[in-house]
Amino acid sequence: MIKKEMIAMLLAGGQGSRLGVLTSKVAKPAVSFGGKYRIIDFPLSNCINSGVDTVGVLTQYQPLRLNTHIGIGIPWDLDRNVGGVTVLPPYERSKGSDWYTGTANAIYQNLEYMETYNPDYVLILSGDHIYKMDYEVMLEYHKANNADVTIAAMPVPIEEASRFGVVITDDSNRITEFEEKPAHPRSNLASMGIYIFKWEVLRDALIKLKDEPGCDFGKHIIPYCHTRGDRIFAYEYNGYWKDVGTLGSYWEANMELIDIIPEFNLYEEYWKIYTKGDVIPPQYVAADAVIERSIIGEGTEIHGEIYNSVIGAGVVIKPGAVIRDSIIMRGSVIEEGAVVDKAIVAEDVQIGSGAKVGVGDYAPSKYDPKVYQFDLVTIGEHSVIPPNVQIGRNTAISGATEPGDYTDGMLASGDYIIKAGGVQ
Repeated sequence: MIKKEMIAMLLAGGQGSRLGVLTSKVAKPAVSFGGKYRIIDFPLSNCINSGVDTVGVLTQYQPLRLNTHIGIGIPWDLDRNVGGVTVLPPYERSKGSDWYTGTANAIYQNLEYMETYNPDYVLILSGDHIYKMDYEVMLEYHKANNADVTIAAMPVPIEEASRFGVVITDDSNRITEFEEKPAHPRSNLASMGIYIFKWEVLRDALIKLKDEPGCDFGKHIIPYCHTRGDRIFAYEYNGYWKDVGTLGSYWEANMELIDIIPEFNLYEEYWKIYTKGDVIPPQYVAADAVIERSIIGEGTEIHGEIYNSVIGAGVVIKPGAVIRDSIIMRGSVIEEGAVVDKAIVAEDVQIGSGAKVGVGDYAPSKYDPKVYQFDLVTIGEHSVIPPNVQIGRNTAISGATEPGDYTDGMLASGDYIIKAGGVQ
């Protein structure tokens, strides 16, 4: 029988609805990041850098791009005969088809996969956070405490703690209480959604709670283990960690990469971030192009001006175009004389010549104020922006728009255009 000390289960099925039009056609873990990567590259790279060579990736929402990106795991050295990376979508069973209804339900539905490896420990990860962590160090900590469950937790400002699941610990870091998004938090240690379980403890809890609707780790499994008297410890993490769950935090995390001394360094030799590399030509920068403080992906062609921006692979920026404080994802084309200011432009978007993106003052969103509450223009993938239109701030666009969609050539701040074939 195959025996692995620790296997990882990576939850990558989420829609990421707070990223608006960016995730209307793609799962959040597959969204581009940092000009070269996709969000899921970070936990996958952490696994291989930590010596965890068996990873089950649980997909559900819009999995196609994720599946294509992961393939058989070659970029992460996870193309193994035994172990490696396995994509685990929901599948039909004899008693009918079951979608994953919660984080723990997704893991429960893959008990058989885990049993194949008969692990001592199971590491549960989320596919949508940007961070570097050595899971081996966390495992050593777990063993030293003879813990049944170890939860990675990080200190957050107390005024933000109510957004998280908060843990309360004793002097030995053993968790005595949990509070899920408490109104008046009594601790600032926030759960990061990263868990190490003893295999038999996890297995037993999943089977016991299998009929719990929407079974979830934070809401059901951990409290169950706690009431049962399991030894649960907090592993305090103090490195860089970003949940890029909102348009604002996604934009900020990209912008932080271009600081003079970035808080999150993509260039460390000893902790590389791996990704699927497409065979694409080198960059071309024209003589009169201007680039200041920006990340420029491979295969880009730059004739215009770029300031303080993150530009993905294969992007074309034509003469006279100006890009400021923006994220332009792979394959997009910015035509001559277009100006893009503080925008997130998804993959394969075309912005017409002379268009001005990000003008005027902020206004509240008429489309979805919970998602669109930042000073950003968000343009979904495969969208087309016609020449010479003006687009205000805090706006959302998805689909191939035409001049007639813009009142007097303008989309006012806070407004939106969602075309058929855009957001579902």
